[in-house]
Amino acid sequence: MAEFKLPANSVVQPGKTFSAPAGARNVKRFNVYRYDPSSGQNPFLNTYELDLDACGPMVLDAILKIKNEVDPTLAFRRSCREGICGSCSMNINGANDLACTKAIADFEGEVSIYPLPHLPVIKDLVCDLTNFYAQHASVEPWMKTDSPTPPDSERLQSKEDRSKLDGLYECILCACCSTSCPSYWWNSDRYLGPAALLNAYRWIADSRDEATGERLDALEDPFKLYRCHTIMNCTNVCPKSLNPAEAIGEIKKMMVQRRL
Repeated sequence: MAEFKLPANSVVQPGKTFSAPAGARNVKRFNVYRYDPSSGQNPFLNTYELDLDACGPMVLDAILKIKNEVDPTLAFRRSCREGICGSCSMNINGANDLACTKAIADFEGEVSIYPLPHLPVIKDLVCDLTNFYAQHASVEPWMKTDSPTPPDSERLQSKEDRSKLDGLYECILCACCSTSCPSYWWNSDRYLGPAALLNAYRWIADSRDEATGERLDALEDPFKLYRCHTIMNCTNVCPKSLNPAEAIGEIKKMMVQRRL
């Protein structure tokens, strides 16, 4: 895991308020979580007053403005800015979301920005997703077949079978769903969580995959699957409007049907 280093001349001042430029008329306050485990300091909030007339419309625009113009010590992840890569997932005013697709105008008053909940913090808004990605890999999210590949075509499926994958393949692994789930908070060492299970069902539901029984066997565990209590937090926060809870429910139904 890469270690983040502050610039040699940078000092993080706990609890500091960075005031907006003189003459700014459209000012909004952003309270941002700051934590550097290597510093020995406890976590704290810094407040940044930004002139929205000189800032883009999204929360990520505000964070970039803070980083580029106000406080270069702030650490966060971002990449595509289009809601595709999932890098800029964080907790914004109490709900997990993508900073690049969340509009500042959606919030009245101050905006409080924290890292995704219940994950180890590497620095500031950067969480350690090692376990999350390992769980995704554990469901073997690729097509598994025993039959030979057709010599003159791809492995085909009907339009009806293809439509069964809608709402599954669009997952961008932002971790918003899993880190909003109380069962995942307390059992993330054994419960796979909504994101991994959604991706598991994506291949279970694929008519071209020939390992359905093997995949279900791998999930037949009191913790891997059945720690889901259908709280629905995962579905409520998904920035791609997917329904992990429904996918988990479909896996549970298949578990029952195979026993009949």
